[in-house]
Amino acid sequence: MGGFGGLFDLKAAGYEDPVLISATDGVGTKLKIAQEFGVHHTVGIDLVAMCVNDLVVQGGEPLFFLDYFATGKLEIDVATKVIEGVAEGCLQSGSALIGGETAEMPGMYLPGEYDLAGFSVGAAERASLLPKTNIATNDVILGIASNGLHSNGFSLVRQVLKTASLQLNKPAPFNPTRSMGDELLEPTRIYVKSCLAAIRAGGVKALAHITGGGLIENIPRILPSGLGADLYGDAWDLPAIFSWLAKIGGISPMEMARTFNCGIGMVIITAPDQAKELQKILYDNDEIATPIGKVVERSTTDSVVILNIEEAWKVK
Repeated sequence: MGGFGGLFDLKAAGYEDPVLISATDGVGTKLKIAQEFGVHHTVGIDLVAMCVNDLVVQGGEPLFFLDYFATGKLEIDVATKVIEGVAEGCLQSGSALIGGETAEMPGMYLPGEYDLAGFSVGAAERASLLPKTNIATNDVILGIASNGLHSNGFSLVRQVLKTASLQLNKPAPFNPTRSMGDELLEPTRIYVKSCLAAIRAGGVKALAHITGGGLIENIPRILPSGLGADLYGDAWDLPAIFSWLAKIGGISPMEMARTFNCGIGMVIITAPDQAKELQKILYDNDEIATPIGKVVERSTTDSVVILNIEEAWKVK
């Protein structure tokens, strides 16, 4: 405590030809839900997750994390809860929490408001960086299940809540055993340890973290020019929270797929003969992985097509 910076011994981490990978992100307007509901530790986990999940898709192992907490007037109990969540996220991802900044800026934020940003640095051996250059047609696309909304699309979520006149402390219509606030604040799943296990086993050609832009805009980020993806809308069940949002908000299936993760938090591309082994490795690491599509030749701008989406995601 009190130092001007954090130190990390990269040589002691055991790398031979390391490339550093960095990522920064925030939690977005999910913070509004946390501040209104009065639950603050889960957004600390979200903060770490949004950064470290972006590191692992490049083949990187998160090494250390720093956080930035900004508010108008510091409320110690609130800040403590947030940092407890950050520490939990670091434990889940194997990161060292080596520093951060708490900024108290009167006049910048309304009472009870705060903002968060996170910064993660990881490393990978140069030869293991992702995505690989050998992605080919008919490669299998595995989808790893999400555990809720994660940290994207909350501006739209908040608008749907207004439309439904639903209070955060009331039971969720799609899950009466939990409050709506608890459902919305379910922290983003951290995929680092499971994905690193898959990468180290071999066979992973590419990973995509399904964040803002959903399935439609994130999968093209890892595909070479001339290749696209066919996803099968009926390959997985749309979780109840997404069906409810679509119904109450009048959101079309394609708009859902452009805004939310829709039940798939991470995507893996692998060769057909290695898909089952990767599924087993992920299952052994507490993930649910399902074949949801394949790589195809496609040169159009809209390179990701979800087949049968209107029927499979029909809101009842």
